[in-house]
Amino acid sequence: MSEETKNQEITFSSGYIPVLKVEGKSLPEAWEKSLLSVWENGVSIKTQYDRSIDPPSRDASMIMVVHEPLSEPRIHRALPTGLDELEIYRQEVVLGIHDHWIGSHGWSYSYHDRLFKYPSESGSLDQIEAAINNLAECFYTRRAQAITWVPGLDAKHHEPPCLQRMWFRILEDPNEGLVLNMNTHWRSRDAYKAAFMNIFALTDLQKAIAEKLSELIGKKVKTGRYADMVDSYHIYGSYFEEFKGFLNTLKTKSFEERTYSSSFAQPFFEEAKEKIKNEKKT
Repeated sequence: MSEETKNQEITFSSGYIPVLKVEGKSLPEAWEKSLLSVWENGVSIKTQYDRSIDPPSRDASMIMVVHEPLSEPRIHRALPTGLDELEIYRQEVVLGIHDHWIGSHGWSYSYHDRLFKYPSESGSLDQIEAAINNLAECFYTRRAQAITWVPGLDAKHHEPPCLQRMWFRILEDPNEGLVLNMNTHWRSRDAYKAAFMNIFALTDLQKAIAEKLSELIGKKVKTGRYADMVDSYHIYGSYFEEFKGFLNTLKTKSFEERTYSSSFAQPFFEEAKEKIKNEKKT
């Protein structure tokens, strides 16, 4: 064991939650690094979902930076569901296709509903539209943001939103022109079975916002870097053995073998769109 590792263990067992940071060009690259980092450097801590047989989770505060979130390959093969379900989830977040499930299907909220129809005194507020308008008026404003937390609803709820806030700002690059940067802030996140799908959907929303801004101001706005900040980024003890299989793929398979391109996934996305259409008919 290296002296650095010994020092890390002393620090991580002294009552302090480690703050880790990883960076990557693509989403799959950054996500892999984040998983490896929390596994190797996170603390062991119980969760409110543990069974008596489960070991404590591995946990840390995490900062993940994806420099080119739309770059290929964009999809990791270790995502916890099928490619068709990934597209359905994307549409839930970006388009709100299942907002009508709130109050049924076990849903008490959706990210889309909180972002686009946040409860206010006047009824509801489209926070994304407000952020876009703020950026269109002054692209370097620091006030373009959207939140999900509703204290009266969430403070005592057994399953409150993990995503807490989104923040946007545009910088002008001498070569690229206007570039939309986006940060998201999270209360809690299942690193292995939720984070990838979350980021995939939210960076697609980032792209949609950049496109809307381009239309409003009559000038191209590029989708820029994405930063993901999580208070509790964890790997649950209940699936440690499964996760070790994922770790083994990092040693035995190339990056290309661990990922999918968007073009490969497109037929599955089209199948998902048909499912959504048929769902609406029934």
